[in-house]
Amino acid sequence: MKEFAAIDFETANRHPASVCSVGLVVVRDGMITDKFYELIRPVPNYYSYWNTDIHGLDYDDTAGAAPFPEVWGRIEPLIEGLPLVAHNSPFDEGCLRAVFGHYGLDYPGYVFHCTCRMARRAFPRLVNHKLPTVAAHVGFDFTRHHHALADAEACAEIAIRIFG
Repeated sequence: MKEFAAIDFETANRHPASVCSVGLVVVRDGMITDKFYELIRPVPNYYSYWNTDIHGLDYDDTAGAAPFPEVWGRIEPLIEGLPLVAHNSPFDEGCLRAVFGHYGLDYPGYVFHCTCRMARRAFPRLVNHKLPTVAAHVGFDFTRHHHALADAEACAEIAIRIFG
């Protein structure tokens, strides 16, 4: 697979629809061709301590951000016809389905592939298959874990290496 979009969401709280940032990396012909990052006003619009502790975002960061449908309107043309790739894809796909549902949007049935599962098969001897571990194994300099764009970049690099 030489064409795909790696995607990562961060959430504000325990609700999967509470996406507060998105990172996207588009890969065409095995090369990164586009990157996208944006903050999103989450629903429900509150931050749990635990989520903020993980990614560093809080209410003030996203109070003036656009709602999901507006942000997704900018993403949709970038990913048209592409499968989506995420590390631990059930989380990101669950977020996407939940936020589409919250806004009453028809979910277009995106096809997801999981780099965590792929890495378990491709690199079975790693101590674990967490994103930083796998990213380091493929030579990606990963310094901003849980920043949605950095996570999407790491995911894209892992997928490029595995699909190579």
